[in-house]
Order: sequence, then C-alpha cells, then structure tokens
Amino acid sequence: MYTHYDLMLPLLRIMQSHDVTYSLKEAYEALLQELKCPEEERNETMEDGRNIIFYRLQWAKTYLKKAGLIDYSKRAHFNLSNMGRDLDLRKVEKIDKKYLSRFDSFNEFRKINSKNEKVQKIENTQKDSSDSEELTPPEIIYQQSKILNNDLKDELLNLIKNNSSSFFERLVVDLLVAMGYGGSHQDAAQAIGKTSDGGIDGIISEDRLGLDKIYIQAKRWENTVGRPEIQQFKGALADQVAKKGVFITTSNFSKEAMESAKKSGIVLIDGNKLTALMIEFGLGVQVERSFHIYKIDQDRFDEENF
Repeated sequence: MYTHYDLMLPLLRIMQSHDVTYSLKEAYEALLQELKCPEEERNETMEDGRNIIFYRLQWAKTYLKKAGLIDYSKRAHFNLSNMGRDLDLRKVEKIDKKYLSRFDSFNEFRKINSKNEKVQKIENTQKDSSDSEELTPPEIIYQQSKILNNDLKDELLNLIKNNSSSFFERLVVDLLVAMGYGGSHQDAAQAIGKTSDGGIDGIISEDRLGLDKIYIQAKRWENTVGRPEIQQFKGALADQVAKKGVFITTSNFSKEAMESAKKSGIVLIDGNKLTALMIEFGLGVQVERSFHIYKIDQDRFDEENF
C-alpha cells in the first residue's frame, strides 16, 4: 500500500503535466490512473471507513504545501506554486522527508511541530527508524494533531483572504462574541466597521454590562503591518482616552510594530493567532472525529468501596 510519501512524486508529475487547479477528488482520480492501482488497493479502507489512498493523499498535499511546492487556491483546491513548477523531477527517484528537507519552509514546519527537545532530537538523529519510535502514544497523537491544526490554519487563512472585507468584519464580530466580548451579537455587529474614527474600526464592550470598552482595528491585509500603522492606532486611542486596543490582521506584524504595541498595551492578533483562536472557539470549523484516552479508575477496584 502506498504511503503519503509514495504519492508525492506522481502527484507533482501530474500537476506539472497539467498545470491546472485540482480538488482533492480530481487529484485522487488522476493518481489512480497514473499509478494503475489494482481494484483491491483502490477500495482499501481504514477502520473508520475512509479510503486509505484518499486519506494519505491529503497528507501528501499537506507536506507538499509545507515545502512550498503547492499553493492553496480557491476553496478546497490547490495548484503548483512557482517553486513547484520550476522543480526538475527528471532525476528525482522518490520524495521523502530527506528530500523535502532541502526546502526551508518544510524545515520550519517540522520545527514548529516538534513538541519538545526530545521530539526534535529524534527527528535530527534517526536514520531508518520512524519518527514516532521513541514517542509514547499520547505524544504521537498530540504531535499529529498539531500538524493537522497547522494545516487547517493555513486553509482557514486562505479562505478568509479570498473573501471580502465585509466578510472579515463579520468574522471578527463572530470571534469576539464567541470569546465573550461585545455583549450581544447585535451590539458587537453594530460596533465593528461603523466607526472609522482616525484609525479605529470599531468599539466593543469588554463585558456584557458594558463597563469598559475595547477599541478594534481589523484589517484584511497581505502586507506586513509596520510601526506606522501601530502608531496611527495608538494616536487614535489617545484621542479617545482609551486604555485598551486590539489590532487584528490576516497578515503579520513587523518586529518594530510588535515593540511599539507592547509599549502601548495594544494586543496584536496576526493571521496565525486569528486562525488559532477560530479553532479554539470552534468558529468556521467542526470536529471531524475525536479520540478518548482512557485510564484505570482505581476507585472501582478498591475493595473498601464495595
């Protein structure tokens, strides 16, 4: 049976031959033809009924995205990146972790998903053994869930950027209400996107009683937010004699912007933090499946309790 690494090279070759945007289903069908999979392999499923090749294709897509070889385009679709188009596959025999390690973005991905020094040491020193060999089962589950969530964050951010500014404003409202801010949803919706007062996009209540206010700047940007934007927001807060401000963006913040915000007590939420909060508060996502880890209930086996 093919591993997710086995699927990467034929997938890239297909995409280089037909440089179009693919859905997972379209890529799956193209792979089956390319690999000439026998019927029994095509139909093999996991314990939960999911098709194994289709499931592993999703992992292949994730790893190629982290290596910078494909991009997410429209909803649930992906295409070759410029790097993926320029990649010479003629002398490539296989794509594995060692091959992907030549790409800086993939190494950064592995670094982020290493739970601790123990995991990093395993990844740096192992040769032929599996990365999970020295990990306990709960550690493996935790590590893999981080990988899944990081991929999910990428998809969420891509969807947000492909929608309108008004959509982003509504999303900010939904998130703040889910986090317990803004009073009612109606009150929060009226506050965001209605102010436009010297760098302030909205004002919401910190609690349901409206005892304190939080001033919001929400920007669906591609470029890095720099110090000048923070300074403008800081000035707007000063004009309002405001103590609390939150700057939310789909991009990221420069080092100078972060230093300026820290001195002023302004909370910064970049694209990564935004999508992490969406996952934490269940906004725009749903549980695909869950696992329960059980342990012995010692009280049940204590004879003094009977």
